[in-house]
Amino acid sequence: MRHDEVYAELTGGRAREWTLRALSGAVRAVRHPLGFVCLPLERRGGDGVCVHLWSGALAHAESTTSQIHCHSWDLFSHVLYGQIRNVHVDVTDAGPDATHRVFEVVSDAGGDHLTPTGRTVRHATGLVEAFGPGDSYTLSAGRFHSSVVPEGGEAATIALGRGRPGSRDLSLGPLAGRGHHVARQPLDAKETARAVSLIAAHLT
Repeated sequence: MRHDEVYAELTGGRAREWTLRALSGAVRAVRHPLGFVCLPLERRGGDGVCVHLWSGALAHAESTTSQIHCHSWDLFSHVLYGQIRNVHVDVTDAGPDATHRVFEVVSDAGGDHLTPTGRTVRHATGLVEAFGPGDSYTLSAGRFHSSVVPEGGEAATIALGRGRPGSRDLSLGPLAGRGHHVARQPLDAKETARAVSLIAAHLT
């Protein structure tokens, strides 16, 4: 299940079939701090393949900083169902009039370590892109954004990531925020099965 192989399946119009096949195997979902449930399918070097699920039927984790973040990896995202808004955010360095501090996020098997940096900023909403079932979009590493699902909406995407050397995972947080650790919350077997069944129900 390598990144390039999955990419070929998605761009070849076989996303539905690939997803149902991939989720039929062993998978353990986790609640992601950005508000979705993540079903990780592959981690190989700097590459990753995940299915992301937004659903009111499952409890979700809350961010300790904000929804505005940037990745250390280039993203290719394919929408399986629902609507996703990719909200680009323009971030400007600021001094006394700053509204947020940039946090560096370092993730490992135990969760996320968030460390405040010396960079303080202001931000403004930039381009807002809306994507529906069957649409794909890309986002380069280092671009601040947030992924928004309409209130009460149900959505799922396939996310492919390819690490870019020298890039960092960052999040905008409160000016006075301190460094902290956020443990990832795994779903138990029953909840994971529920997540898989929700996705399968929309695709069959």
